[in-house]
Amino acid sequence: MYNTSFIKKILLIATVVLFYSCDKDFNSIGGSLIGDDHFGLESEKYDVLAYNQEVTPVQSNGLTLNGLGIYDNSVFGTNTSNFVSQLTMVTDAPTIGEAPVIESVVLSVSYLYHVTEADPKGGNVYALDSIYGDPKGKIKLSVYESGVQMRSSYFDGGSQFAQLYYTNQDSGTDPINFDTSKIGARLNDDPDPAQNDAFFFSAAQRKDSTVVDANAAVKTYTYTYVAPEMRLNLNKAFFLDKILKAPASKLSSAAIFQEYFRGLYFKVEKSDGNPSNLALLDFAKSGNAKITIKYKAKTAITTDPDDTMEEKSLVINLSGAQASLYQDVKNPTYYNAVTNPNKTTGDDRLYLKGGQGSLAVVDLNGFGAKLDEIRTRNWLVNEANLVFSIDAEKMAGAYEPKRIYLYDLDNSLALLDYSLDGTTATANPPGKIIYSGIINIDPTSKRGTTYKIRLTNHIRNIIKNATVKNVKLGLVVTGDINTITFGQLKLKNDIFSNVPRASVMSPLGTILYGGTSSSNVPAGKKLQLEVYYTKPN
Repeated sequence: MYNTSFIKKILLIATVVLFYSCDKDFNSIGGSLIGDDHFGLESEKYDVLAYNQEVTPVQSNGLTLNGLGIYDNSVFGTNTSNFVSQLTMVTDAPTIGEAPVIESVVLSVSYLYHVTEADPKGGNVYALDSIYGDPKGKIKLSVYESGVQMRSSYFDGGSQFAQLYYTNQDSGTDPINFDTSKIGARLNDDPDPAQNDAFFFSAAQRKDSTVVDANAAVKTYTYTYVAPEMRLNLNKAFFLDKILKAPASKLSSAAIFQEYFRGLYFKVEKSDGNPSNLALLDFAKSGNAKITIKYKAKTAITTDPDDTMEEKSLVINLSGAQASLYQDVKNPTYYNAVTNPNKTTGDDRLYLKGGQGSLAVVDLNGFGAKLDEIRTRNWLVNEANLVFSIDAEKMAGAYEPKRIYLYDLDNSLALLDYSLDGTTATANPPGKIIYSGIINIDPTSKRGTTYKIRLTNHIRNIIKNATVKNVKLGLVVTGDINTITFGQLKLKNDIFSNVPRASVMSPLGTILYGGTSSSNVPAGKKLQLEVYYTKPN
């Protein structure tokens, strides 16, 4: 027979555990359970001190995406994005063959794209992603052999350090720069202006043909459809001398080859008054960017006649050290805002701009002043958020970043809410949905209205532990919410010495209302920290 007293004890323990678990879950995710109604909770709003800061030249090597092109923005100015990359032979010490004759040298770089539909004639119809500016924009594109030997690391005092390259290194003002005085002749010198002087990013797929039997009386072909990519014809005479006729020792290893052939420099300029645009490209992904040399050389088969030529190819990848190189001309209003911030009472507009742009410093000073009261009264935090309102009038017609990123500026770290957000990547958005920072779009105007960032765990941690500092926060645009590493500033300032690398990748910007009480901030748009509490009686 079961002991009744024992059963009662078990039921009591189970009930306590159940209530504890529910309470623990409620306090850990708060608003995720109660939605936006916050029924039965009490809200407190706190003033926020926020002001602008210019991002001076910043580390730009090793980015996962690199801009190429010119983006004209009436709000922020003109961003010119050049690019430089080392080269790596796919096969070291290749056997070139005797008397080589080049048939073609093609530089190909895959674009970012998505399929819109199947093409009834074969292949697919594509749309390009991450293209900013006029959809039909053209740029003058020049590809040169780089005049600078790039390195991934260097030694100093017997220690090895990563070699850093910065956004301003083609300005001609840096000892390591890529201006035209250090480069050779233009390599993409094809007579077709679409290959150089009037280049454009085309969404059209490529249709490559291959002869089935070259000796057949009637030639037949097989076709291969290739997704949209940059495809430039490069100077054959240059590559014949530089590669196919190079001393074998120069092609013997990656290190020797990269000293011999110092990489490619992509330089962009305006194209005869045409509107321009800028694309983000993944140069670093294996196989995405390469040079393919197709040529003929005397056959190595001893039974063939001496003059028999065979088809051969050689592939050189754009890999190794790479860097984005920016030349920005800032709009005067924007430049004045980010170089003359009001650190005492805050700025009424916060200018966030990627690349060598700007960020906002966010100080939760109003909340910090009330910490002792909150702790004494044992208020329990259910949810805490910062909601940033967009200045829609100033941003009218401009591209808007899909996401912003708030982080611990003092320590260059992700916030606790970011780290604890286990929501995984989907097609849109790519993860961190609870932490958010995702733009909210008005269904009528199709324009952005706000960005909301969850700070619940960050605020709880400050209240719970008196030794935890109420740190300054940094706010930037982000090109990839899953990239939270930092790039070093070339010259440190008195507030921060690095910037999230995902911000350096993005060419976009936005204007948000600050936390001041200025009449220039419309009612209901002021930046404040809102915290929902359970307040014990």
